[in-house]
Amino acid sequence: MKRVIPVLVLSVAGLIPVWRYEPSTGTTSTTEAASTPSVSSSSGSSGSSGSSTFTGSTVATEKGDVQVQITYDADKITAVKMLKQPNHPQTTAAVPKLIAETLTAQSADIDTVSGATITSDGYKESLQAAIDAETAAAAATPSASASTSAPASEAASASQTVAGSTVGTEKGDVQVQVTFEGDEITAVEMLKQPNHPQTTAAVPKLIAETLTAQSADIDTVSGATITSDGYKESLQAAIDAKGA
Repeated sequence: MKRVIPVLVLSVAGLIPVWRYEPSTGTTSTTEAASTPSVSSSSGSSGSSGSSTFTGSTVATEKGDVQVQITYDADKITAVKMLKQPNHPQTTAAVPKLIAETLTAQSADIDTVSGATITSDGYKESLQAAIDAETAAAAATPSASASTSAPASEAASASQTVAGSTVGTEKGDVQVQVTFEGDEITAVEMLKQPNHPQTTAAVPKLIAETLTAQSADIDTVSGATITSDGYKESLQAAIDAKGA
């Protein structure tokens, strides 16, 4: 019996470190779980791989609320969506122009649309808030911005501008010029267009749809069928010339 007692004591003493070790495992998993939200909140609203969506503030105007949502691919604005806008004909006509200018300027430094000053001002304020949110998110993830700097510079060096053919229509000549960065259409400019109110109203819509679709497979603008058909024909010629 005298020899059994020391053996039992040693066995109990050997179990003590094991019992003390178990709580440390729970502490480690809790720390990792707590750190996860800080990472997701700093990244903003992310969409598909390489793209992020940011929502601007809701701006109250005399015509109604305005709120803009923008999508970035790397550091480039690739899409703009109106989440809130006044139910007004002038606003409906102005929004495609504002979106087209945003995609071209890549900033909120755009012109006010004549006849829709109130909506334009609210749009630019909400747009700037969304851009500021993206800037803050990019600053919080310097490694991500550093990793995208090389592809961005390569894309800039690969910029190419191609003019489509001149298409004669009943309303007048139509000619489109397209700017590519790599394989992406980044800007569209009308070199020739009919001097007609319906054409003037249709062109911003056609450009906005082109930048979204990245092709000539876009809808015809109601009331401007002839100009739309000429635009799409010249646009397709420019796209074909780029690929040649």
